[in-house]
Amino acid sequence: MRSVNGRFVGLLVLTAVIPTLETALLNALDFIGAVGFAQQSTAVWPYDSYHDMRWLLVYHNSWLVFGLGFAGAVLVRGLISAVLVRLAWPGEVDCLPFPQLVLRNLMVALLTAVIVSPFAALAVAAAVVSLSWFLFASLLPLLLLSPFLQRASVGRGWWRGLPTAELVGWSVLDFVILTAAGAVIWRVPGYLSVVVAAACGAVNGVLWNRTVRAAVLPSHVHWWRVPVAPLAILMAIVVPLVAQGLTNQPVTGRNNFRPPVLSRPLPPSIPYAVIVLGGHDSAYDGRAAADPAVQEFSYNGLTARGEPLPYSTQTTHRSLESSADLLGDQVNRLHRRTGRPIALLGESEGAMVARTYLDRVRDSPVKALLMFSPLMRTGRAYYPPPEAAKGWGIATGWQLRGIFALVNLISGARDSPDEPFVRSLLDNAPFYRYQVLCPIPGVRVIAFLPTVSAAETPPGPYTNVAVYQVPALHGGLLGRPTVHDKLIEFLAGANVNAPRGEYGILQVLGAAWQAPTLPITVNPVWKPSTGPAFSSGRLCQRR
Repeated sequence: MRSVNGRFVGLLVLTAVIPTLETALLNALDFIGAVGFAQQSTAVWPYDSYHDMRWLLVYHNSWLVFGLGFAGAVLVRGLISAVLVRLAWPGEVDCLPFPQLVLRNLMVALLTAVIVSPFAALAVAAAVVSLSWFLFASLLPLLLLSPFLQRASVGRGWWRGLPTAELVGWSVLDFVILTAAGAVIWRVPGYLSVVVAAACGAVNGVLWNRTVRAAVLPSHVHWWRVPVAPLAILMAIVVPLVAQGLTNQPVTGRNNFRPPVLSRPLPPSIPYAVIVLGGHDSAYDGRAAADPAVQEFSYNGLTARGEPLPYSTQTTHRSLESSADLLGDQVNRLHRRTGRPIALLGESEGAMVARTYLDRVRDSPVKALLMFSPLMRTGRAYYPPPEAAKGWGIATGWQLRGIFALVNLISGARDSPDEPFVRSLLDNAPFYRYQVLCPIPGVRVIAFLPTVSAAETPPGPYTNVAVYQVPALHGGLLGRPTVHDKLIEFLAGANVNAPRGEYGILQVLGAAWQAPTLPITVNPVWKPSTGPAFSSGRLCQRR
């Protein structure tokens, strides 16, 4: 009994020390945005490997570094897990000889790293484009796989039969605790986060103890002859691809973007002429707006008479810079025709086009900017174009190309992680990461934010402009009646500002599952300016 108690204490100490050291190092580097997932360094499978792969996929700049880092991560993870399993082993059952336990955990570490790496790559994609779909798609398979992988490290036959309800319960609790721990660690001030990380690490030890016990001493196992684990692994890989493929079906019909502001006349109280910019994969059939002072922005340019040309979904994949040039021409023509100041209403990619234009043209007729579902703090990671031989995130880029190729095969779409729109976010990260939701001299600015954007935004300041937050998913805000009423009020001169209390809570809850940020100062592509490397203190600083 004394030996069992000693091993339990050793388990708690080991699981607490590692995240404590990582959190202390992150604090010393002022890398506050990453402290929220440091406690995953001693989490139960597969979250420990998910922690390792996210760091590796962001912080490698050549194939050699990636290969060495992958091998090192597998080796260290396998050894640590073998020790944790041994310390957590129930005393009433003989444990495997330690050499066998090490070999088994090394094999599990390799298997888990291979399985988890594509999902970690999706987390990096979420850091690039700041879309919650990629983050959620990376997490759901981990929830499905965790009860199976937690059995793999303790003995043979793990791939047969369903996990017990007890093991599933501990796996779900593990995810909940890691999420809550990330939020708490980020919320506490300064080096107090080190103390909290130690406590959360000790909780990991308790979870290792209960999980290993549930795996070693299972209750009745259902379907014990059926190879359920391989099927679960296949489902975890295929289901997100199919779901993404189904949501990426090519758009049909005359026009998939027709918010009320295009189909209703403007009230007389509004002094602006308005240009409405659709988002990524929107389409336009050439129909004029109900009000002659309102136009839809065309990603395809204008006719000789200054009318927006129809465009297809694929046209929206162009670079933000080229779209901003087209917008500049449309702004000038509409201003000359109406004699009014211009208001830009942009949704998702459209918001980024409008913001890019206003950054490039300092003195323009635009006097109001309304951004709906803008992409928040994008460009937090990087991968080079396919022709590059090296660069930060080179292996990540090729994983994403493979994932997108499979999704396109299912959906018939032509999306790419290297399309010009995405490369604009990658290549101009200093602006899109820190300047989008910032004041613009001479322009009234407001951002209409869906609450889901909180989960994809790293903790810390994210805006210095007015916001109106709506419980909603990304996109589609312009079609909501309540949002339409508020945009009309703003255009008529009212001060609109309505942040929601739960936004900050969701922001820190998502912190545990995001990819770490690549500092502006380390990537030569970004031509960094001076300033803090890791922290979010650069928001809205003058460049």
